[in-house]
Amino acid sequence: MSFLNKEVLSWCWPQQHVDLLSQFVRRQVLARYRGTLLGVGWSLITPLIMMAVYTFVFRYVFQMRWSDGSGGGIDFALHLFAGLAVFNFFAEVISRSPSLILEQPNLVKKVRFPVEILSWVNVLSSLLFALPALGLLLLACAVFGPGPQWAWASIPLIWLPMIPLLLGLVWMLSAVGVYVRDIGQVLGLALSLIQFLSPVFYPLSAVSPQLRVLLYLNPLTPVIEQTRAALFLNAWPALEISIIQIMMSVIIMVLGALIFRRLRPGFADVL
Repeated sequence: MSFLNKEVLSWCWPQQHVDLLSQFVRRQVLARYRGTLLGVGWSLITPLIMMAVYTFVFRYVFQMRWSDGSGGGIDFALHLFAGLAVFNFFAEVISRSPSLILEQPNLVKKVRFPVEILSWVNVLSSLLFALPALGLLLLACAVFGPGPQWAWASIPLIWLPMIPLLLGLVWMLSAVGVYVRDIGQVLGLALSLIQFLSPVFYPLSAVSPQLRVLLYLNPLTPVIEQTRAALFLNAWPALEISIIQIMMSVIIMVLGALIFRRLRPGFADVL
């Protein structure tokens, strides 16, 4: 495993750049809502509006119900919100990835600046944007849903494999995006497809066993399903699924780091 040199491994856990990383994450978060009237409130309002629209369309127009058909609009909305919380975090990170390097030409051309931490900034700042929506979901489940459950404590563990997965994808997309500017347009379509190919608007149990296997190739599927199981069924994540998730996410993270390292020398010339 000589290709896993010290440089690549340091990117996967950039402890030597913690101060720099925290400064950039803070700047990214503050810049997001600078000058707006509602500030961080937009991170709550946006998913709520999306949830309301989707609930109206799928629950009251198409007359869809969740799983066994029990539960009304509130139950459907909470299950939908849980899926959207996971997908929106994923989409927020991925949609910003192709332009990540392109928007920072001054930093790229600085010889001593660790450009690879921009991926960490993207992932961590998006996670901070997702936390208010997740907190609102927990509050809504406590008030209108099944009430607080012990399995809620497992949600950080359920979401954890998304961090290395997203880091790897960001390294890939941001590096390729410097050379192929069309990738941003392709990703817009890809994210729309991924949203409907993930169990966001429907339970996995509603899909035939043959298609269910294919849906599990989507890395968002186990995260969404286990999040809902923890919230509504007080079920802790299955150990074997978690292990597979972490292994696949780490593989993608290392692959992304290798691609980024291979393409990085040409960034300054292209920009």
